[in-house]
Amino acid sequence: MTDVSQAFAEIERGAEEILLESELLEKLKTGKPLKIKAGFDPTAPDLHLGHTVLINKLRQFQQLGHEVIFLIGDFTGMIGDPTGKNVTRKALTREDVLANAETYKEQVFKILDPAKTTVAFNSTWMDKLGAAGMLKLASRQTVARMMERDDFKKRYTSGQSIAIHEFMYPLVQGWDSVALEADVELGGTDQKFNLLMGRELQKSEGQRPQTVLMMPLLEGLDGVQKMSKSLNNYIGITDSPTEMFGKIMSISDVLMWRYYELLSFKPMEEIAAYKTKIAEGMNPRDVKIDLAKELIARFHDDAAAEAAHQEFINRFQKGAMPDEIEEKLVNIVDDSGEIAIANLLKEAGLVASTSDAMRMIKQGAAKIEGEKITDSKLRVASGTTAIYQVGKRKFAKVTVK
Repeated sequence: MTDVSQAFAEIERGAEEILLESELLEKLKTGKPLKIKAGFDPTAPDLHLGHTVLINKLRQFQQLGHEVIFLIGDFTGMIGDPTGKNVTRKALTREDVLANAETYKEQVFKILDPAKTTVAFNSTWMDKLGAAGMLKLASRQTVARMMERDDFKKRYTSGQSIAIHEFMYPLVQGWDSVALEADVELGGTDQKFNLLMGRELQKSEGQRPQTVLMMPLLEGLDGVQKMSKSLNNYIGITDSPTEMFGKIMSISDVLMWRYYELLSFKPMEEIAAYKTKIAEGMNPRDVKIDLAKELIARFHDDAAAEAAHQEFINRFQKGAMPDEIEEKLVNIVDDSGEIAIANLLKEAGLVASTSDAMRMIKQGAAKIEGEKITDSKLRVASGTTAIYQVGKRKFAKVTVK
């Protein structure tokens, strides 16, 4: 195993909080492989780069010689994680959970070494626990303790309902750590209550409590809110190389460094060298291109990364249109035979609202057939078809009917 101080520095990279650091150092000093656990509820078929922050950290532990357990919460997925939710989360069916779990396994092995990864399902021990075991588990905590969770407290204060089964979620997650005898559990900063529950239950079972390592929640393309499919600010692992390249190039120069720290496998010294080069006059765009190519090569291959880079050059740096443009049909809702340009852009899905459309037109970011739209009051007649563009990446071939 690597020198303990070097190993700890690698583990600490990007981490928001480690509870307790002294415990982790002691565990590393033993020289024995540790059991590293991270759980994922298969609530959707595809993962995005935000999910990979934890998976990347698992990879680091794996490379340091530790035992990585990729835990698929097929049991907890049917409860529905209440973390950060202001309403009771819809539970998935067994069929949904298992189908999503299969796609998860395919995707995570683009990062983890399958030969060194244990894939576990928490239904393995939770199904055996039975009703009596679940009641016994529920007796381990009080309602008052559960109400210390920030999201539960907010929901109760605002009059939002909390279903009884939601209280079971952190207990089940904690019991997973007991069943696996985990030495370290990884999770996001929003999972702190659940992660600490594992420590409590392990102590009560006479086990050495796990170290909790919390990773930050990766910001999405907007640079403000966490990456989420529901917010449409995500980069999916299964996105096409071209789509992935365009999305990464759209992030801000400031957010780029956050992505490098949490998503890149480059050493921090190499990333620091990029910052020096930018200070000396290098274009940040070129650094972002390197990040885009690294991530695309990881989830596709090197050839796909090079092709996406070339298409980006052709499309944006040379002003070329993409090879494939989605076709949209927009209906006129009144008898005028025309539609206002702002409404057309909204109905075509190129902007979120008509006010957004007006703003993009004012900024010169909206085009018809490659020409900037200068008249915000433009009306488009029925029967016309043209290619519309908003910003650098949004195109649609729109027919007005």
